[in-house]
Amino acid sequence: MQTTEIQEKMWDGGKKPLIASYGKLMMWFFLMTDALTFSAFLGAYGFQRFVHADAWPIADEVFTHFPFVHGEYPMLFVALMTFILIMSSVTMVLAVHHGHRMNKKGVILWLGLTIVGGIIFLGSQAWEWSHFIHGTYEGALLGADGSIAHFVNGSVDEIMRHGKLISGQDALDFISSAKEITGANLINNEYGHPLFADFFFFITGFHGFHVFSGVVILIIIFINVLRGTYEKRGHYEMVEKVGLYWHFVDLVWVFVFTFFYLV
Repeated sequence: MQTTEIQEKMWDGGKKPLIASYGKLMMWFFLMTDALTFSAFLGAYGFQRFVHADAWPIADEVFTHFPFVHGEYPMLFVALMTFILIMSSVTMVLAVHHGHRMNKKGVILWLGLTIVGGIIFLGSQAWEWSHFIHGTYEGALLGADGSIAHFVNGSVDEIMRHGKLISGQDALDFISSAKEITGANLINNEYGHPLFADFFFFITGFHGFHVFSGVVILIIIFINVLRGTYEKRGHYEMVEKVGLYWHFVDLVWVFVFTFFYLV
């Protein structure tokens, strides 16, 4: 009899797994599926890079778009973007912390700084896209075999192809059969293999859409905080849930940064 009563209490419902609300669980499920999506995209990128290793662009030669000092500090602008996004994750943690303490002023301060960080990151990514599209070199040569070459110091008979200097008749033969391209788009890419530009636009654009969506949601939550919505509810769980999403977006950028800029 006593065993039966214990079993009934175990299965009577109303229990919260790990004391997590339904909203938190659904957010975790969404983040898991989104992680699988990004994993598939980055895996495809890694495979194509391995297949076309000889024609794949070198990050230090592509991402040199620091404002007003173009070409002098490769990768520095991307590093700054990454730092800003990571710091926005720190401010998000502090916003959640003050939410747990029911400190409305603290939530307003740190949530506002998180929004500012997200907007700066989006603006930086727009700057980077713009310069990537318009190009770094004065012009590149697309060979009949799909390879990319660049003139060396303005010379008309010396080109750099696959990292090797080609001069004389070999260079002239390549130039005569090549067409000039500038910048990068979904068809041509002055930096190397066109697939690099395809993956760059798609994956960084997909991540940028996540950041944009996160900023919009943060602004809505911020307005609700100002109106005292969560004070009336007696908790700031919505801030915590959107914080999970924001941390995920930051974590994904670490992998995107590694694949595109470091490896």
